[in-house]
Amino acid sequence: MSAIMFQGTGSNVGKSILVAGLCRAAFKRGLNVAPFKPQNMSNNAAVTEDGGEIGRAQALQARACNLPFHTDMNPILLKPETETGSQVIVQGHRQSTLKAREYNKVKPQLLKPVLESFERLNSKFDLVLVEGAGSPAEINLRQNDIANMGFAIAADVPVILIGDIDRGGIIPQIVGTSYVLSETDRQKIRGFIVNKFRGDKSLFDDGYKMIEDRSGWPGFGVLNYFSDAWKLPAEDALDIQNTSTSGQLKIVCLCLSRMANFDDLDPIAQENNIELIMLKAGQAIPGDANLVLIPGSKSTRGDLKFLREQGWDVDLYAHYRRGGHILGLCGGYQMLGRQINDPDGLDGPAGRTEGLGLLNVNTEMLPEKTLRKVTATHVKSKLDVSGYEIHLGKTTGEDCKQPFAYLDKEPEGACSKDGRISGSYLHGLFSSDDFRNAFLENLGISSDGVLKYEKNLDDVLDELAQHIEDQLDVDALLEVAQ
Repeated sequence: MSAIMFQGTGSNVGKSILVAGLCRAAFKRGLNVAPFKPQNMSNNAAVTEDGGEIGRAQALQARACNLPFHTDMNPILLKPETETGSQVIVQGHRQSTLKAREYNKVKPQLLKPVLESFERLNSKFDLVLVEGAGSPAEINLRQNDIANMGFAIAADVPVILIGDIDRGGIIPQIVGTSYVLSETDRQKIRGFIVNKFRGDKSLFDDGYKMIEDRSGWPGFGVLNYFSDAWKLPAEDALDIQNTSTSGQLKIVCLCLSRMANFDDLDPIAQENNIELIMLKAGQAIPGDANLVLIPGSKSTRGDLKFLREQGWDVDLYAHYRRGGHILGLCGGYQMLGRQINDPDGLDGPAGRTEGLGLLNVNTEMLPEKTLRKVTATHVKSKLDVSGYEIHLGKTTGEDCKQPFAYLDKEPEGACSKDGRISGSYLHGLFSSDDFRNAFLENLGISSDGVLKYEKNLDDVLDELAQHIEDQLDVDALLEVAQ
């Protein structure tokens, strides 16, 4: 029964990927290992076996441990809905929607479920690898903290600090963190890792020694940039990049302001014959796009307004007139309809929003959230797809008579009569290789069949684990656990 916590000098320093790699490395060493993150903030969520939701990063880490996802692995999940407010998920289930100031007041109450979840994991596994959030150097947030040092002290878990040399300033990142921490917090840190190095490591020998001397912490190694990290599900929408510029098929995804569950696109991004364009605010939909995909959103009505502000509604109508295809997933599906009715204000202020009118359906927002893993049969290809649903609202209407799929013999989603506009609540459907290939073929391109997405994920995790074993002192790292 032991644990190690990995905190970062800032956000996006590589904590999630590094912990995933260490999870796989520990698993390959024969350890019974599990991931844990006290508090996460992400709109990219995974549905768990016990009927809740956790951050996508912890789902990836669980996969690295060869475990099913469980809500104890991420007891507090914050899903931003506006610039100042987030939905608060506690042990897998929605508790409330709070503004930042309100959330700070309830954080002391949330330490209890965090510690409960951690203790359940810690009692069942040889090793728990814990991921922090943001940075412990944000000492203005130290009071009532449950994400970094507040958790580490309360649970008595030793900490390894990760710095990102790729963004520059690695010495002040780590040494500065040492300087601003209280002595109690500082003593909890057992050492550091330099992450995302590029080039000749020997050129950094002096800098590495300076960090050790000035922080008083030992280093566990310098880890080279892992070039295949992009093939693993991203947790931050900012990490999504355009792919090949020479693809035979052009797919455009509208980057909504509250885009959710965007890892639906990961298998598409890895297809050799596809040019995937992540269209940012202010950019027009290219006239030669074959498919425009409207992804899920944590604020469907708010993001529909955002979509119109970019002029994408006009572009979508023109794209359809040119013979293009449109696919809306989850919130994107709701936007394609005629109306979104939200009498209780579950998705922003109470009211009704006119949809894009591209599908003859209407959505009613309902208090009960749908959270489930599913297997459905796609109507056009007659192929089974595995995925999950995670949404508010029920969608009905004339175009539901041409469903996208069948789920337990019940129609799911909707399609236009000409079949060029489709909407579905199914997330993760492109992970099914046969379906993905058939879907792309319907757009006019044959997949080369090289990508076996699920196998590829495990191969990349194996490579990441070996990458870490080769460059870090993993034996010394594991000895830190207590």
